[in-house]
Order: sequence, then structure tokens, then C-alpha cells
Amino acid sequence: MNMHLTILLLLFFSVNTANANIIRVGKKNIATITEAIAIAKRYDTIFVEKGIYKEHNLVIDKPVYLMGLDKPLLDGESKYEIISVKADSVTVDGFRLQHSAISSIVDYAGIKIYNKHKVTIINNILEDTFFGVYVQYGIDCVIKNNTLVAHQKEEQQSGNGIHCWKSDSIQIINNTVSGHRDGIYFEFVTHSLIWRNFSHENLRYGLHFMFSNDDTYITNTFEGNGSGVSVMFSHGVKMFNNLFRKNWGDGAYGILFKEISDSYGQGNIFENNTTGVYMEGASRIDFQKNTFKHNGWALKIQASCMDINLHHNNFIANTFDVATNGSLVLNNFNENYWDKYEGYDLNKDKFGDVPYHPVSMYSMIIEKNPTAVLLFRSFITSLMDKTEKIMPGLTPENLKDNRPLMKPVL
Repeated sequence: MNMHLTILLLLFFSVNTANANIIRVGKKNIATITEAIAIAKRYDTIFVEKGIYKEHNLVIDKPVYLMGLDKPLLDGESKYEIISVKADSVTVDGFRLQHSAISSIVDYAGIKIYNKHKVTIINNILEDTFFGVYVQYGIDCVIKNNTLVAHQKEEQQSGNGIHCWKSDSIQIINNTVSGHRDGIYFEFVTHSLIWRNFSHENLRYGLHFMFSNDDTYITNTFEGNGSGVSVMFSHGVKMFNNLFRKNWGDGAYGILFKEISDSYGQGNIFENNTTGVYMEGASRIDFQKNTFKHNGWALKIQASCMDINLHHNNFIANTFDVATNGSLVLNNFNENYWDKYEGYDLNKDKFGDVPYHPVSMYSMIIEKNPTAVLLFRSFITSLMDKTEKIMPGLTPENLKDNRPLMKPVL
């Protein structure tokens, strides 16, 4: 049965390829891309030579391969959506797009995919577009090797770099996104992959998840964004080997987990953030082999979280390792490395012989009275923390690592 299906698919694609033509757009050929699309047949390839093309809104309404030679420029003149994809199996490859329209009512984009399957957006440069690449009701679409740059100073004047809404099986691979409201935005997006992207200097989030389940993001860098990464109201999220770096500011964090569950994170690095990870209303999350270093707070975990398993993580050179807002602890913190641990290992089993309490009294005071940060590094705060370790009173007794590692996890 499978062999017959394979043969039928091969015959289908062979017929399509055999019937495909090549159409050229340029000075000595067809003058406009719009005309080329009009005369093209299904699965034709359209080569566009280098030049400036002001096509107003370019609508692709049939499956074609639209390829730019030497990055031809498509200019929306700040009035139009530049490319609207309204057919399945379209590829847009190798263009430079600039100056889409901006609106508070209409979501104009550099490239927008309207309810279609198997669309590929690859090797493009998008500058000064409202939304960069916008996917609505897309399935099996690929957005790869694109550079998206915006320059707006206010969130209201900027859309998201890569925006996906009510879509499934989307691949976001090796894109660079900066200067947008959110670098990458997912809402009601399932079974999708975000891999090897660099999202930096965006106004709000480097990555924003909303109601998006069973998605995976791997080896991405989120750096210098307004508030880092936000993962909200989702489950089945998998996070591997990402870098969250230099997300500084009041209320900023490397990543926010809000009302997410049944998720997994491994091998991530949280470096130089105001807060590395902030968890609120999260449950059943397994977090292991991650590194927290040089953050203000490595981890803020609210009392509303439960069944969070943190093990084999490194906590290095953070101002505060862990902060919480209550005494109820329903989470597991065992077998992590804490550089502030002052215990000993007499039996040489590589675990500390006494538990480590990562929540300091001073961090609890700051959580309730932020102005107390003015006393940071003062003698009185050191004295309070030392006293609290001997006679715990304010810090949650159950929030402790019973088997702290003596050496960092490699």
C-alpha cells in the first residue's frame, strides 16, 4: 500500500515539473512581476532580475516559485502590503522588501500568507515593514534564512517580526529579527518548530507564546529584548539549548512561564538578565541541566507553582538564586550546583552533606518591599542572612536542595 502511494506521489510531482516553465522579469523581459504571475501556469518558476519594483500589493494566487536574482527590491512605499500569498505551494526566495503600510486597524505585512499550505519564505531581507512575515491559518509552512529589521520606537507603530496565528506544523529556522514589537509571535499555533533564530533588540519580547501547544524551540538566542521571552497559557512546550541574554529592565526576564504545564527545558543558558526565569501558575515542568549565571535573580518561582522539578542545574554568580512570594512549596529542587553553598562533602559522594536553602532572607524582604534593595551589600543584610540560616523564620523551610552538587554540571 505504501509503495503504491509513493509511486503516485512521484508521478504527480514529475508531471508538475515537466509542465513547469521559466518566466523572466527585468529590463529585457517582462516588465512587472504582476504580469509574470498573470501569465504563469501552476508550478512555473519566475526569475526576477535585480532592480526596484513598485508593484503596490503583489498578490500570488497560484503555486509558483518566485525567485529574486541579486536581491531585487520590492517597495511598498509605506502605502501597501508588499506580498500577499493566496495559493498553496508558493515559494518566495531571495528578495529585499521595504516600507510596508502601517495601520492600527489592518495587519499589513511585508509578506502575508492567507490560509494556505506548504508556503516557503526563504532568503529574504525585510526592512521597515509593519509586520514582517505574517502567517494566518497556515499549515506546513517554512520561514527560513530571512533577516527582518524594523526601526520604530513605539510598540503601537510596530508589528511582530514573524507572526503566526491559528497555524500548525510551522518551521521557523535560522532567521534574524530585530527592532519589532515581538521578534517571533505564536498564538494558537501547534506542533511547530523554532530553531536557530537570533531575536534581539525587539521592543517587547524576543519570543511570545500564547495558547500554543506542543511546540519546540531549540538553539535560539534571545538577547537585549524589552522583556525577554514570554510563554503563556500553553502546554507541551519543549525548550532545548537556547540562550537568554541581556534582557535588562524593570520587570524584565529571560523567560516568563505563566499558566503553562507539562513542559520541559534542558541545556538552556540564562545570562545577564534582571530575572533569569519567572514562573507563575506553572505546573508539571521538568527543568534540568540549565545554567543561570550573572542574573539579578536566577529564578523567581511564585507560590502558585507546583510539581516543578529542578535538578542538575548550575547557579553561578547570581545576585539572588531563588525568590518566592510564599511559604508553601510544592516543588523539587534537588541535585543542583549552587556557587553560594558553603557546606562540605565528608563522604566524598560529590553531594553536600547538609541541605542548601537558596532563598535568602534579604530576597524575601525585597520581594515585599522593593525599596529595600538600597541596603544591598550592607553589613545588616549579611547579618540577617547569616541569622536566618541558623534560625529560619521568614524563608520557606521546605524550599531547599537536600543533595546540592559540589561541582558544576558540565
